[in-house]
Amino acid sequence: AAVHYHFGSKDELLRAVFARRLKMLNEERLARLTALETGGGPVTVETVLTAFIEPSLRLRRAGVQGERFTRLLGRAQIDASEALRDFLRDQYAPVLERFQQTLGRTLPQLQPGELRWRLYFALGVLSFTYAGARLPQMPFAARLVGDEERLLRQLIQFLAVGLCAPPLEEGAEETA
Repeated sequence: AAVHYHFGSKDELLRAVFARRLKMLNEERLARLTALETGGGPVTVETVLTAFIEPSLRLRRAGVQGERFTRLLGRAQIDASEALRDFLRDQYAPVLERFQQTLGRTLPQLQPGELRWRLYFALGVLSFTYAGARLPQMPFAARLVGDEERLLRQLIQFLAVGLCAPPLEEGAEETA
């Protein structure tokens, strides 16, 4: 009853929780990207990915609340209602647009549509990773993958290779 009184519905409560946390998370991501672009150092696929991924992993390490939020976020991106997924897409859209622009300059061989597909796949990997336990367990092994720093390095290396792969077809126009 309290949820309905204060928020109107469970979906509105979830939107409020996501909006509050995602605002801070996305502001940090954009600040890191701006610092990267204006810092005079190399702007590489790996440094751009780090600017996007590291804030969420840092939040995930920030205690039980951060861990629960990132797990909830990952699950919401995978199997939430269409309305909640649309809400999350709207929260991410401006941030992803900035990251896509930067990656587009870093990977000029990729058409914008192909880059959007690759970013979509990257978000899927991150959602799957966040939806799991604090340190993901491999489905085919009975041991932990490693610590959060190792997880960050694994994610960056894996996603960078996918983003840097040659275009599917030279000059083919992709839509996404």
